[in-house]
Amino acid sequence: MFSSLPFGFLFMFTMVFGTLFSISSSHWLGIWAGLEINLIGFLPILVYQKSMSESESAVKYFIIQALGSSLLMFGSLSSYSISFSWENIGNMQFSLVSLLVISSGLIMKMGMFPFHYWLPSVMAGLPWISCMLLATWQKVAPILLINSLFELNLMHYFVLMLCFLAGSSSLVGGIGGMNQTQVRAILAYSSIGHLGWMMFAMSQSVWSMKMYFLIYILISLCVFMNLWYMNFGVMKNLNTLMKFNVYSNGIMVMLMSLGGLPPLLGFISKWIVVVSSMSNTIWSFLLLLVLGSVMSLFYYLSLYFCIFLGSSKKLYLNNMYEQKMNSLLAFGVLLNLMGGVLLIFLGMLMEI
Repeated sequence: MFSSLPFGFLFMFTMVFGTLFSISSSHWLGIWAGLEINLIGFLPILVYQKSMSESESAVKYFIIQALGSSLLMFGSLSSYSISFSWENIGNMQFSLVSLLVISSGLIMKMGMFPFHYWLPSVMAGLPWISCMLLATWQKVAPILLINSLFELNLMHYFVLMLCFLAGSSSLVGGIGGMNQTQVRAILAYSSIGHLGWMMFAMSQSVWSMKMYFLIYILISLCVFMNLWYMNFGVMKNLNTLMKFNVYSNGIMVMLMSLGGLPPLLGFISKWIVVVSSMSNTIWSFLLLLVLGSVMSLFYYLSLYFCIFLGSSKKLYLNNMYEQKMNSLLAFGVLLNLMGGVLLIFLGMLMEI
């Protein structure tokens, strides 16, 4: 990636610094500045190949992020004093409108329902590394900032509304992925569904949200890195996976782990959320989340059967490239298979 981008590491450092600056700031002005620094570092990474699809995705991403930042600043100005301070927040007056505006700006930046419309089209035109960063690191700051709003415990209806949006996001991720044949678009809708699970887990316990987010990042890294190694510039849709016999096996195991099929690693994160929410009164929203996950598993399993029933061709690779893919693929498959089994075994030991 960085071979064709001379200042790639500088842009990466700027992106990481902006996120860390935003989540560690105690002022709304600092939070906004950190998000803008993150955007300045991420935009050059989006357009490093200078193709038309990347430029289009970068413009869409810039417009959405600018609109989200505007909503964030407007909501903070309408609810806080002129000092823009997080400190002594319990003594300040919070209105439902300002909370809705702030949370709408952060939800728009993440790409969660009902502001999810931009994420599949943006990811469809990006290379694999940019997709990986967009699906993982770019969600860190908005999720942790929304978590700080949850910790206020000010309005019960606000929490109920976000739980409803979480369930709807899971449904949108399941329904939207059924009509897609492009790998990037399917992973974008999968990201929308997982955002719903993370938002609901946040309303139950911060620990379950962090565990879910960590497992999601691990699985996403395995999926995107393997797809990056398999990409010859021709792999645009799912039919190309039929040419990879061994590699389609590993990719489908990781995709089913991303969908939450037991006993893979992705099932453990959903199990943690379900267990932590059963003692709460709003556990009924789990029905929407589980329904969306079942839909995601449906099109992952249908894809799995289509690949194995239609894979009559083989693509022969050179030995050096095949060895790279084998080592990376083996790591991803072992992490998803053995990680889930190991965590289940540890959970059973702790109960005993």
